[in-house]
Amino acid sequence: MSQNTKDPSEFAQVIAIDGPSGSGKSTVARELATALHVLYIDTGAMFRALGFFADQQKIDLVEGEKLTSFLNSIKMDYGVSSKCLIRINDLDLTEKIREHNVSKLASIISQLPSVRKYLLDFQRALALNKVCVMEGRDIGTVVFPNSFCKFFITASVDIRAERRLKQLKEGGDHTITLEQIKDDVRKRDETDMNRVVAPLKKADDATLLDTTELGLDDIIKILSNEVKFRAAHLGFVLGPNV
Repeated sequence: MSQNTKDPSEFAQVIAIDGPSGSGKSTVARELATALHVLYIDTGAMFRALGFFADQQKIDLVEGEKLTSFLNSIKMDYGVSSKCLIRINDLDLTEKIREHNVSKLASIISQLPSVRKYLLDFQRALALNKVCVMEGRDIGTVVFPNSFCKFFITASVDIRAERRLKQLKEGGDHTITLEQIKDDVRKRDETDMNRVVAPLKKADDATLLDTTELGLDDIIKILSNEVKFRAAHLGFVLGPNV
């Protein structure tokens, strides 16, 4: 681990975790935030919620006046309670956004500049004046390029598909096959890496961690140690028990 040499004021108090779909970054980010006693922000849930809600409202997922009007008319709330992660216009979407078909909607809507601008402002507002773990696909490159700690989490396509299948089955969905999920994962990777706006890529100063053969406890230990090292060097205060 190399020490940061810039002034602490130049860094956002954000632990950025980026990575491809199904890499386990949501689970890792949530557990890391719990271990460090800091706020967890799931940006993927925001894109999923917007995609799902827009689809339900029959809003075409293309740039235009209808989409702009839609974004201006909604009220999004994040981290409402331990059971309600995200809601739009007081509608709890926590469970709905985990349905398999919502992944495609999230992939489409995440390519739209007006949507990314809307969520960029929303995400930055959430992270004001507090240390947080924020995960997504462009946190360390676009949303918070000055994050004090950055990680890029990845894993093999096979492992990512198996993890997603397990998640779906635990949620009661037994209609999707492993091969279908593998195909979806490959397509999502291609879309995310080649989109014009904020493509998925590792930040130059991010720590790369392949989780293919690592257990969750090992991953959290590796990340926690680096976060604590960097936070101590910069004088950032983490949770009360760290």
